[in-house]
This record gives sequence, structure tokens and C-alpha cells, in this order.
Amino acid sequence: MGGKTLTRADLADAVVQRVGLSRNESQELVDTVLAEICTSLEGGDPVKLSSFGSFGLREKGERIGRNPKTGEEKVISPRRVLVFRASNIMKNKINRGLVRREAAE
Repeated sequence: MGGKTLTRADLADAVVQRVGLSRNESQELVDTVLAEICTSLEGGDPVKLSSFGSFGLREKGERIGRNPKTGEEKVISPRRVLVFRASNIMKNKINRGLVRREAAE
């Protein structure tokens, strides 16, 4: 697999190249979008990005877990976890890219 991890700076650079905003404006735009997504999720609202996927929260109840080293049982407290579900369009794009990469090898 390998490859480079996409960062906020990379997203801002893409905005600079494609939209033509200044570097600072691009960084502000990326930060604003990500902050809005976080705020919605913190409030318990799902986030749906067309052709990309959706982010949501799932409630996990209290349960008994086990320390794999010691075998000791411990209560795991209830919590909310972030879940992401890719859209079918995104899944198809990813799979097409995988097929192309395998054909090139």
C-alpha cells in the first residue's frame, strides 16, 4: 500500500491550486470546513457528504472487557464512537483505482 498521508496542509495546497485563493485563505477554508464537521458530530448530528460518505456516532453500552496480557476482566464504560460509511460512488472509485494499480503491476 504505502503512500503519503493526506494532511490539512495538502488540502489547503489543493485549494490554492484549484480555486486560486491565497495560502492563508485556503488554510482558513479547510479549517472552517473541518471545524463545522466536528461541531455537528459533537452535537450528535450526522454529517453526509454527497459522493463521499457519511460520518455518524454510535452509542456503545457498558460491557466487560479482558486485558489480553493478564486475562483480568474490567468494565468498559459506555461511550460514543465515530463511524464512517463510504458512499457507493466512493467505493466504486476506490475499487476502480485498485483494479488499475493491479493491472499495472
